[in-house]
Amino acid sequence: MSQPNGETFDIVILGAGSGGYATALRAVQLGLSVALVEKDKLGGTCLHVGCIPTKALLHAAEVADETRESEQFGVKAEFHGIDMAGVNSYKDGVVSRLYKGLSGMLNGNKSITVVEGEGKLVAPNTVEVNGNRYVGRNVVLASGSFSRSLPGLDVDGEKIITSEHALKLDRVPKSVIVLGGGVIGVEFASVWSSFGADVTIIEALPRLVAAEDAEVSKAVERAFRKRKINFKVGKPFEKVEKTESGVRATIQGGEVVEAELLLVAVGRGPRTQGLGYEEQGIKMERGFVLTDERLRTNVPNVFAVGDIVPGLQLAHRGFQQGIFVAEEIAGKNPAVIDELGIPRVTYSNPEIASVGLTEAKAREQYGDKVKTYNYNLGGNGKSQILKTTGFIKLVGVEDGPVVGVHMVGARVGELIGEAQLIYNWEAFPGEVAQLVHAHPTQNEALGEAHLALAGKPLHAHA
Repeated sequence: MSQPNGETFDIVILGAGSGGYATALRAVQLGLSVALVEKDKLGGTCLHVGCIPTKALLHAAEVADETRESEQFGVKAEFHGIDMAGVNSYKDGVVSRLYKGLSGMLNGNKSITVVEGEGKLVAPNTVEVNGNRYVGRNVVLASGSFSRSLPGLDVDGEKIITSEHALKLDRVPKSVIVLGGGVIGVEFASVWSSFGADVTIIEALPRLVAAEDAEVSKAVERAFRKRKINFKVGKPFEKVEKTESGVRATIQGGEVVEAELLLVAVGRGPRTQGLGYEEQGIKMERGFVLTDERLRTNVPNVFAVGDIVPGLQLAHRGFQQGIFVAEEIAGKNPAVIDELGIPRVTYSNPEIASVGLTEAKAREQYGDKVKTYNYNLGGNGKSQILKTTGFIKLVGVEDGPVVGVHMVGARVGELIGEAQLIYNWEAFPGEVAQLVHAHPTQNEALGEAHLALAGKPLHAHA
């Protein structure tokens, strides 16, 4: 059954988050017609309850810290506290401006039919929305993700909350338990600590940000101790009880932690339930949609992008996958995306930025051929000006390319652009060492690290 006016689209996209809208925009550039289905707001998790609002909070937290510590720079400033109404107004203003721009771009494009409402896959080539059916020569599943919880955790939005609730808080809690020491957990822990809350992170794995290189985890843990952010690693959560004043969490070994709020930050799950995927024969695993390297499902002409595809749940991954799928459908035969080449940034204080293999993973793959170098930011002029500590760690292969770059310190997220080019273009240390890095910048630290790995250290020890 075709769309009400008899039109069939080149692509019907289910979900207008980073992956979905990128598919739409690239597809129409290539001359394809698109129906873009979204039940909520265009822009999805990242724009409304993810990357953008959390990073606005983190910037407000940075301003708070800099105000408190201004005297070390010879600036006399007084910190009078956090006005959450003002912080939320600033945060919501950023989101609103970006949303307005994106909505105008999508709604104003004559080749994109934006369909509001909850869609369901009712045939391999058909999405139904509010009783209307939209047929596509191709279908792209981009339905996104939701905040996971754990069995026995009753998320009530008041005492036990997810990141979505945390973004709407109208006060700074006196104390918070953060359940989960991954990206979301350490970012919110960082914000609340800067805002003046007493924070305790509970993490079942042996270290914070366990997906990162082990040395990065150690650096973050050192920094958090210095900031008086409490954390308990290798301690699985057992139960939580609500009390008159908040919550009481019990962790393995019987230890009890009490706080005003508990934030559940145990990751995000794929939003696929009830959308008809399995009924149409699409192969799934634990709720995720399985695809090949070209993002094709097992059903012909059905693709999947973003958080519902196993792998890193990052907005820029979904965005790039959307571009890839549009080009694939248009017959452009784009190069397969290397998952390891996708840059990863955690915007806590200190920031973490990485791309490629950790040292441990590199040793599994290359054994004794692995060579590493840590360049301490203490030797970098701009880092001294910023009064930040941290390092840049390179993981290389003897007589071969750099296969991993791992950074920790203030603003290192801004260095990931060159780092991802180094990894993705399989640069050798000596090739990067030939490039001129501007002085004084933190970017110089990348150049110095590669000089050292190439065997010619200058402001560093070999």
